[in-house]
Amino acid sequence: MTSKPPVCDYEGSDYRTRFWKGQGRDYEDQVERIALRRLMPPNGKTLIDIGAGFGRLADEYDGYDRIVLFDYSRSLLLEAREGLGADPRFLYVAGDWYHMPFVDGLFETMVQVRTIHHAADVPALFQQLARIAHPAGSYVLEFASKHHLKAIIRYWLKRQSWSPFLPEPVEFVALNFDFHPRWIGRQLEAVGFSPQRMLTVSHFRLPLLKRLIPTRILVALDRMAQLTGDLWQLTPSVFVGSGSPPTGKAAEDGRFFACPDCGTPLGDLEDSHLICSRASCGKRYSFSDGVYNFKEPV
Repeated sequence: MTSKPPVCDYEGSDYRTRFWKGQGRDYEDQVERIALRRLMPPNGKTLIDIGAGFGRLADEYDGYDRIVLFDYSRSLLLEAREGLGADPRFLYVAGDWYHMPFVDGLFETMVQVRTIHHAADVPALFQQLARIAHPAGSYVLEFASKHHLKAIIRYWLKRQSWSPFLPEPVEFVALNFDFHPRWIGRQLEAVGFSPQRMLTVSHFRLPLLKRLIPTRILVALDRMAQLTGDLWQLTPSVFVGSGSPPTGKAAEDGRFFACPDCGTPLGDLEDSHLICSRASCGKRYSFSDGVYNFKEPV
């Protein structure tokens, strides 16, 4: 991997209306929420949603005191802020997940759903998440699995060149990756996370089934089938709940943001900017329209 992995940029995207709103994905939305509730601690002080986009899952975080919606797309975060209003618990932060703008040991709970498939360097991403994780925290990850039943059948029928059984990720289109569950588990463990439970999700993600069978029935069936996740993983979507690395230190009270370039903790806003105090750095990051922008210094 390169030292600066490419980042998938949804800036200016119509992702919410093109992919979710009125697009027949109520089944996927509901079963993902079920899995999230099963794995995520219901309350706590700090939570970050990594790749939060327009804030689809934000209403699941009511039990938390301070919630960061983090995404590379500033425009999607503005959509989230517009939808959620002036709730003071939410912070909207645009940045690169390979250079997280937070101090070490900050987040008790980290959630990442439907975004890691855009990660060209998963080990580098996991290193950053291990750094910002509270030592007694939790990380709930959803990933697109290459080891799902449809891929296995296609491979056996020679309609697909890549093997769903090999551990390496497969990039099926540019910056879109599927991962093997065992490979994901090994990468988590390599940086100190402890995978504890897997749930298989979206067992019935087939257009024909979704047309013929009421959503509530598919959701009820998926709710039960998710519990087989520790035994086998044959679905296109897999959730894994992990404990955070226990060796780090919790963030000091009053410390929150850090310079993504040099890691120096940042102070309060000065004229709508956060300014790095390290003499050799001094970078400035803007705050406008309710969004902290760490994508590029100003």
